[in-house]
Amino acid sequence: MALKVAGSSPVTHPIYNMQLGNFELYPVSDGFFKLDGGAMFGVVPKVLWEKRMPPDQDNRIQMGLFCLLIKAAGKNILVNTGIGTKYSPRYHEIFRIQHPPNLIDSLAEHKVKPEDIDFVINTHLHFDHAGNNTKKVGDNAYEPTFPNARYVIQKAEWEKATNPNERTRASYMQENIRPLMDAKRLDLKDGSGEVMPGVMVYVTGGHTRGHQIVLIESQGQKAVYWSDLIPTVAHMDLPYIMGYDLFPEETLNHKRILLEQAIKERWLCFWEHDPKITCGYIERTEKGLIVKPV
Repeated sequence: MALKVAGSSPVTHPIYNMQLGNFELYPVSDGFFKLDGGAMFGVVPKVLWEKRMPPDQDNRIQMGLFCLLIKAAGKNILVNTGIGTKYSPRYHEIFRIQHPPNLIDSLAEHKVKPEDIDFVINTHLHFDHAGNNTKKVGDNAYEPTFPNARYVIQKAEWEKATNPNERTRASYMQENIRPLMDAKRLDLKDGSGEVMPGVMVYVTGGHTRGHQIVLIESQGQKAVYWSDLIPTVAHMDLPYIMGYDLFPEETLNHKRILLEQAIKERWLCFWEHDPKITCGYIERTEKGLIVKPV
């Protein structure tokens, strides 16, 4: 299945002030970082994936860190919190983290302060999705960055994140996670369901046991934040699944079902990690899937 991007050039910056029915959607950036290209594409040979995302001399590919601000019915909902700034020099060296922009400044562009956020939806708790969940306030002391928000997380994800094993420990930074319980800001979900009318979480598993995506609907219009189910536009073809996924067959099954639904119902799609294409519509042509950036 070939994948192409329609139009003369890809979108290289977030799209602002996007209306979806009665809701406003704002992609907000926490910068960029790099991950190993082989790990990002799993069993797909490099000779294929490098045509879509060329690697650097260390085989790393550029990744975006795009969260999503949803303004709905007087509430501010933030989907994921990026990579943050609490990482060590070693993390910076490995992942080539690039700030600016950072999430707090990106929110400020929309006149939103941390205390204005009502809900934070963590699709999962890996360090590049939950880094701004908390902020450092002293030596080895942390508190929620968004003090008035309920942090919406799957119970299964929370249990795995707070009890990681040898394979998952490096992805779950406890300073991003445990202070939420101490501050009593957790809203643990046991399965798919509404966060508020028009905004729901949908459990896909696959990447992690409790991985969830976010589905948005207002006045018959629909949108989806794919998170790590489909992290970039280059991952839309069904076999393109990350080596990081703990349950790749679950990823495959959900991609197969949800991509068809997204095409049929014309969902506005948001990709968290694509460094160039923040959002757009997926269409099927005789030559395969194409993406039409907004």
